[in-house]
Amino acid sequence: MAVSARDDDSVPQLPEPVAGGRHRKGERKEAKGGALHFFRETAIIVVSALVLSALVRAFLIQAFYVPSASMEETLLPNDRIIAAKITTRISGVQRGEIMVFRDPGGWLPTPEPAPSGARSYLRTALTFIGLIPSDSGQDLVKRAIGVAGDRVACCDEQGRIVLNGVPLDESYVTGPTDQVRFDIVVPADSMFMMGDKRDNSRDSRYHLDVNNGGVPQDAAVGRTVLTIWPLDRFSVQPIPEIFGNPAIARGAPD
Repeated sequence: MAVSARDDDSVPQLPEPVAGGRHRKGERKEAKGGALHFFRETAIIVVSALVLSALVRAFLIQAFYVPSASMEETLLPNDRIIAAKITTRISGVQRGEIMVFRDPGGWLPTPEPAPSGARSYLRTALTFIGLIPSDSGQDLVKRAIGVAGDRVACCDEQGRIVLNGVPLDESYVTGPTDQVRFDIVVPADSMFMMGDKRDNSRDSRYHLDVNNGGVPQDAAVGRTVLTIWPLDRFSVQPIPEIFGNPAIARGAPD
């Protein structure tokens, strides 16, 4: 049977044209705007995290490498440690603390010029924001034996340091202490620093001709509170109980 050309059901339906392609362009613009929004938010988060990390490093805590064997067995070379800056800023340096401090002058050899190039700049940037430990070659780590006004002497008959008239039984020390004999008062705003490995530490004992061996307190970076690497050496670094002896504080000169 013939089919009438007027029968609408028999005519194939063509898709409605999109005027000027406006719909597809709108989709592309929306997708592009979403991608830009994502990248902008990601950039804000990354920059904020980096700024926060830099602020934490500058004012709160900082990671360091242990540069030498002078603190064995408490700290070993290349241990990674955390130094708390905020406690030092608030309460100063306390007897018995393991301190990271800047070379006050003449304690360390002149560092070699830093290598140039992209890798050096990247390392400097990562250190600045706190993602890798500081290894400037101008930082030391030793224990504060005495602070301003303390009388520190070496040694009694048993080879012990005498602090304000109190002999110190330092169980953490390795090696003999009496390589250098002295009897000094720590100058104002200074700290008398010694390594725990006494037979391998060029510390305040070897710089008595300058400020009685005292390191200016403004060279202090922060107190070592944790050993964080390697993991099998993860530990807290408290102040030894011997420094809590009230007789030490009572014996300090006025």
